[in-house]
Amino acid sequence: MLCICHGIPAASAPAPDDPGYPGLAEWFAGNGFLTCIFNFRGCGESEGNLDLVDWTRDLDAILAYLGGMGQGDPARLTVMGFSGGAAVSAYVAARNPRIRSLILCACPAEFSIGGLGRTPEQFLAQCRSVGTIRDPAFPPSLDEWARHFAQVSPLHSVDRISPRPLLIMHGTEDETIDPVHATRLFERAREPKELVMIPGGKHRLRNNKAAMDAALRWLQRINGMQGKLPNPTSPD
Repeated sequence: MLCICHGIPAASAPAPDDPGYPGLAEWFAGNGFLTCIFNFRGCGESEGNLDLVDWTRDLDAILAYLGGMGQGDPARLTVMGFSGGAAVSAYVAARNPRIRSLILCACPAEFSIGGLGRTPEQFLAQCRSVGTIRDPAFPPSLDEWARHFAQVSPLHSVDRISPRPLLIMHGTEDETIDPVHATRLFERAREPKELVMIPGGKHRLRNNKAAMDAALRWLQRINGMQGKLPNPTSPD
């Protein structure tokens, strides 16, 4: 069973031919994994406003739902997070034993609005523009809202994933999160852990064939499925 966690929506829209996370979920499902995608609050059709601590609560709720729906094997639940969704995934995995293995893609080691190259005021304005914050009275405290980003920094949580398997993936040419973040996370994490650097990979690893192929092979291996599924081919 695989649960995919999207990142913070960018100011620029994806390309018209980008299948997005639904396309990625269909691809993993086609390769033998019961796959779940959802929208964190403030994103897509989900209500509410973007707040990283609230996102951790959203993921906890999704995990509880998956554990009780009577399909798949909850003992083999993998969470795969991208960027801000990866940070949230690491935070929750350190605290929620429902997650049995974890994949972090383009994940920041330390997370802050300043690290995104913006002031809290600038990032709040971007979130309003993108539509991830819809309530004009939100957040009640700008400082507290900004602190929630730092609170979920994976560097504070990644050493608590063990003994569950951990895969860290990062593009060597990530234009948003410096690849050194992956190295720092890997050094802090405990075994069993793996680090895969994708040559030439940009930030949106879900669109990178080599990255998703590597993730699929890792999933097959840790689930004892090597040799039982078709050879991996990534979505176009």
